[in-house]
This record gives sequence, structure tokens and C-alpha cells, in this order.
Amino acid sequence: MNIIKNRYVYFFISLLVIIPGIIFMGLNWAKTKDGPLMLGVDFRGGSLLEVTFEGSRPATEEIANLYKEFSTSEQPIADPIIQSLGTDSFSIRSKTMTDETKGQIVAEMEKRFETTVTVLNFTSVSASVGAEVTQAAGWAILAAAAAILSYIWWAFRKVEHAYRYGTAAIIAMLHDVLVVIGVEAILGYFLGWEADALFLTALLTVIGFSVHDTIVVFDRVRENSGLYRRIEYEKMVNHSIVQTLDRSITTQLTVMFTLFALVLFGGDSIRHFVIILLVGIFSGTYSSIFNAAPILVVWENREWTGWFKRKEEAMN
Repeated sequence: MNIIKNRYVYFFISLLVIIPGIIFMGLNWAKTKDGPLMLGVDFRGGSLLEVTFEGSRPATEEIANLYKEFSTSEQPIADPIIQSLGTDSFSIRSKTMTDETKGQIVAEMEKRFETTVTVLNFTSVSASVGAEVTQAAGWAILAAAAAILSYIWWAFRKVEHAYRYGTAAIIAMLHDVLVVIGVEAILGYFLGWEADALFLTALLTVIGFSVHDTIVVFDRVRENSGLYRRIEYEKMVNHSIVQTLDRSITTQLTVMFTLFALVLFGGDSIRHFVIILLVGIFSGTYSSIFNAAPILVVWENREWTGWFKRKEEAMN
């Protein structure tokens, strides 16, 4: 099985997945002015109210009108984002409001819709706290990348060009980050899904899974580089990938089957989180096998010098 042979096909497939995500990041930015993603209250500040109705659930327009009635200059909570949770509940996101206003809205719901309303969750975050969370998220990803690069460089210090392994792992990790953020941008644009603290948790988890699987492949490359010194580097790397292929796929499929079951039966409250995890782990498996190790081969052969030569020959 010659996986390395088709490395540029795999790189192209990655681009086909990443580029649409980048496009929708731009569309979201133009639409909301908040950034490349539809940000939840954890990042941009605001209030999240999740309620369930006993009996029939009112229409979303009625909830929006109710919020508009309670909107003031101090608490401009008009035009909330309303999402259905199951068949009898709503998730309502608005500008920040007080506990007192929340109590008045819930009481008015019970009175107006003649039903019992149960508050499942109420969270308020100020805009300043949301900005701090956004900054902390960026630093967390940068810190993870720096720690990964340092660790792999140290672990592979006895291998020639050890820094290449850390750099290739970071590139594969960034591939997975872009895939996850791109998918989130697409889902946000079409379904109104918002990135919250659980999304950040999923993203950091994906980074961990991605690097773990990459290190498994790289560790076999390190072992084989000492055993097969006379074999061409490209063949040795391909042999290492094939040796770890069963383990990588089996390990990740075990996780993915569990996550798929949670998507089907886990409920609406965690479905967003689980789907992002599922996408990220699939991407991490792909990048570890089809991106990270092939990057080592491209670097070893200095193939980028041939890219420009081909262009010059074509022009002549």
C-alpha cells in the first residue's frame, strides 16, 4: 500500500475541505461583525435562557414579541435568537438582562400562554467577560501549539532534523483547527449554531487527539529510521504509516462510534458539542495519516524547489 505516493491528492482534498470553511468565516464576519463565527454569550456577552413548557409550546414569534415588550434602553433585549430544544423547549439568547427581568419574563410566559414554564438554565455574561474568554481561548491554542512543538522536538532530539517532526505535527494540528472552525462557521451560517465554551472545549480536545495520533505515526518513523537506514526515506515513512494504520483507524473508530451514538441519543443540549468533536476527530485521523507524515517526505526531498521548476518549464 503506497500512501505517500498520492500525497498531493491528500493535500488537495484538505484544501477542498478548508477553503469553503474560510469562505463562510468571511460571510459570518460580514454578517455579524463579531468575527468569523456566530459567537454565543460566553464570548460576546449576553443572556441565555432555556425554558420548557408543559403542554403546547408557543410560536417563536410570540416569544420574540414578549422580549420586545420587556426591552428597555438599559436592557435592549429585543430581537433575541430563539432555537428549539426538542418539542417543548426553547433556547433564547439576548442582550444581557438581570435576574429580575428574567423572572418577569417567565411569569409573563406562564400568564400569557396559560402553562407551567420551567427554567432549565439561565446564564448571563458581560461583554467584558466575553472578550476575556475570547482572548484566553486564543492564548490556550497558542500555548498548546508551543508545548506540542517543544515536547516533540525534545522527544525526537536523537533523530536527524528533529524540529521537522514538531513543525509537521503543528501543521497537521492547524489543519484540524481550520476544519473544525470552518465546519462551525458553515453550521453557524445555515443553522444559527453559536460557538460557546463547549465549542472551545471540543476544539482543545480535538487538538489533543490530533497530536496523539500524529505522535503514534512519528514514533514508528523514528524507530524505523534506525532499523532501515539503507531504505529510501519515502519508502521508510510509507512503511511506518502502513504499520500504524490499523491501530490509528481502530482507536479513532472506537471513539467515533461512541460519539455517533451520542449524536443520535444524547439529546439536543450536547449535540452541537458532540458533532464538533466527531468532525474534529475524523479530521485528526485523516491529517495524521495523510498530511503529517507526507509533509516529512516533502521536506526531506525539498520538493518545493521542483514546483517552481515545473512552472518555468511550462512557461518556456
